[in-house]
Amino acid sequence: MSKQPQLTRSKLPLSGQIVMFFIRHLQQAMASLGELWRNPISSFMTMGVLGVSLSLPAALQVIVKNAETITQSWNSAAEISLFVDEGRSERSIQSLVARLKVYSEVAEVSYINRDQALEEFQRLSGFGDALSYLDTNPLPAVVMVTPSVKYSSPNGAKQLLRKLEQEPEVSFGRLDIEWLERLQAVVRLLERTVFAISVLLILAVVLVIGNTVRLAIMNRRTEIEVMKLVGATDAFIQRPFLYTGIWFGIIGGILAWVIINLLVWYLDSALGELLGLYGSQLHMQSLTLAELGQLVLLASFLGWLGSYLSVRQHLRAIEPS
Repeated sequence: MSKQPQLTRSKLPLSGQIVMFFIRHLQQAMASLGELWRNPISSFMTMGVLGVSLSLPAALQVIVKNAETITQSWNSAAEISLFVDEGRSERSIQSLVARLKVYSEVAEVSYINRDQALEEFQRLSGFGDALSYLDTNPLPAVVMVTPSVKYSSPNGAKQLLRKLEQEPEVSFGRLDIEWLERLQAVVRLLERTVFAISVLLILAVVLVIGNTVRLAIMNRRTEIEVMKLVGATDAFIQRPFLYTGIWFGIIGGILAWVIINLLVWYLDSALGELLGLYGSQLHMQSLTLAELGQLVLLASFLGWLGSYLSVRQHLRAIEPS
């Protein structure tokens, strides 16, 4: 009686081998997740440490992103004040306003004549009664120029100011952007700080996951020795530990996202009150879905890296006696 041929792995078609490859990986991924579920306290503590560690650079990144948004909004609101020579006629000033509107670097031009300037100064300064004793109006006419988006940066606005001061009707110009330059310097400092802290915390995440996987390997030392005795390869044995690190990273990244959202919700009202004093109605932006995906991918990669380094180091040292 002839034996029926058995369908071994080598006799499987290529499509079947690919399907079995993914099935085995899925089985081991689910098994590693179940192992974490069987040790909820230690697993949750490790995930909590990873979530907090990942939330710190993510929080700084959110702060930098919101600071850049605020800076850009204030950039577009920056104005150049051009003070007109006292002897210029109204017709000459209107000619200046018409020329400025043609400039490609200028987005908007508004004109404040001397009477309007005096009225506004009286209303805002609190010296209305004192100014009534003056025989003449001491304030000059002012042309307010809003730069275009391309020239709204400090350097671009300064360049535009030098050009506008060449107009014959202009006595001098004023551009108060020193505070904006300081703010941009602070933003650049925050960006470098985020990078430095991120590198340190990434190293901490790798070390935490590596140490956690090392303890898991030591706890399953006898099981690993038996598996090696029956012919299991190192690649097969290490796969569940690698998935454990990946699960740590994924769940830690999601926890970091939750922490960031709670932080943004807590700080948004306070920031809204502060920006309201400067006439802005902006709200804090949290991590977008794309940034969440990037965070989870980075966390899962760090989990895999920490597990891989730990497994490669300690698995070789375990040999059946």
